Amino acid sequence: MTGRELPSLNAIRAFEAAARHHSMTHAAAELGVTAGAVSRQVRELEESLGRTLFVRGSKGLELTQAGEALSRSAGEAFDLLATATGGSRGSQARRLTIGVYGFFASRLLLPLWPQLKENLPGAEIDLHTSSDPLDLLPGRYDAVIGVGEDRPGKGMLVRPLVPITTVAVCAPDLARHGPLDFARARLLHARPRPDDWRRWLDYAGLSAVPVQKGSTFESIALALEAAAMGLGAAIAIEALIAGDLAAGKVMLAHPARRPTRRHFILQAEARHARDPHLLACADWLEAKLASPEPPHASPSDSAWPLGPGSAYDRPG
Repeated sequence: MTGRELPSLNAIRAFEAAARHHSMTHAAAELGVTAGAVSRQVRELEESLGRTLFVRGSKGLELTQAGEALSRSAGEAFDLLATATGGSRGSQARRLTIGVYGFFASRLLLPLWPQLKENLPGAEIDLHTSSDPLDLLPGRYDAVIGVGEDRPGKGMLVRPLVPITTVAVCAPDLARHGPLDFARARLLHARPRPDDWRRWLDYAGLSAVPVQKGSTFESIALALEAAAMGLGAAIAIEALIAGDLAAGKVMLAHPARRPTRRHFILQAEARHARDPHLLACADWLEAKLASPEPPHASPSDSAWPLGPGSAYDRPG
């Protein structure tokens, strides 16, 4: 058998981490070295291969076509090594890293956590929450749970978990005698979703109602909290407020429920397609969170679909 001619494995490791994070600095933090050391390793790898692997774009490091191909292959190779060496240690649990949209984590995922751990005893799961979609890049984690359309992106695995429907809510005292008069009501705004009120009012047949300026909050969670305190009405994602409605903290200010094209989705890179722990986690979450009649259900809902184009965005 002839020996394999390989570039420096340390250089490949540095490149693979930088490719996942789209950042030399974050790769350096993961590997416990300096950003300069990662940059040198990547530069040496490019010289060894005779190819450019990264270009610097407006949003930071971007992979070239050669870089994309090497990133996928290197990631798969390191995954196989991790599985092989993990298996040799016998009882060591598989550690999954999952990035999660914070409000989804607090309202849906954390309440299910004891059941999830009980049903997936072979996996240790580290959660990393954020309200910024740019933090929830699938390459940084084994999987992410955020917001997107249920069409899979190129080289990505997607599971739609919960459809997104928006509703108007307020404190119970404000809607005690029927739907609010939205022309007079104080409208509370969530800064990440500036168009929510206009879209909901139009859907509810209230296009003549102007979107009044009013209090603005940095998140849906704070806008909802302000609504519960009686400061006005807020737009909320219905799937995330079941507990608030049941506890009487807020109530629907109007019966209109506006559906959207988007879902909370679990998304991962295609190289994880055969990871039994990740697939078991996805299966369990999909079954546990599925509504009786998902509005956008499709024949591929029970499988990891592969295909082009996927928006990963703030809640839609």
